Amino acid sequence: MNPKRYARICEMLARRQPDLTVCMEQVHKPHNVSAIIRTADAVGVHEVHAIWPGSRMRTMASAAAGSNSWVQVKTHRTIGDAVAHLKGRGMQILATHLSDKAVDFREIDYTRPTCILMGQEKTGITQEALALADRDIIIPMIGMVQSLNVSVASALILYEAQRQRQNAGMYLRENSML
Repeated sequence: MNPKRYARICEMLARRQPDLTVCMEQVHKPHNVSAIIRTADAVGVHEVHAIWPGSRMRTMASAAAGSNSWVQVKTHRTIGDAVAHLKGRGMQILATHLSDKAVDFREIDYTRPTCILMGQEKTGITQEALALADRDIIIPMIGMVQSLNVSVASALILYEAQRQRQNAGMYLRENSML
């Protein structure tokens, strides 16, 4: 490995955000999973979570663009297992869900340890997951559609988290927290 690449890897590791993650509840389409992993890497998330009760989870190398080499995917059999694990790490669990109690995703404090819970492409987040979440968040829609693609929604929320964390100086570490 050349010194320039080594320096780039050290810089990337120092900027990782170990207390920011995404949990995908049965997001089945490989291109969506891969795009979420790629976006997670882009904002410094080193680990994402997935509820995957069955066989091995599939990703698409083209959509992941190599990011699956840098972002660990931790699978859980149930949403209860995942939320218990994440709350055990002190994370607030934010469910992306259109409800009367949902708040605009930009009103959340993402400088706190945070897990963004994203639901399955067609049906969204399960009732069990909603009951376990700390808050519901929404991406306000002005047009006729009521939702965005799961990977697009993940990207918007993760980049808001990155903006807040960058403004708070959370990306300025000299050494890795991992």
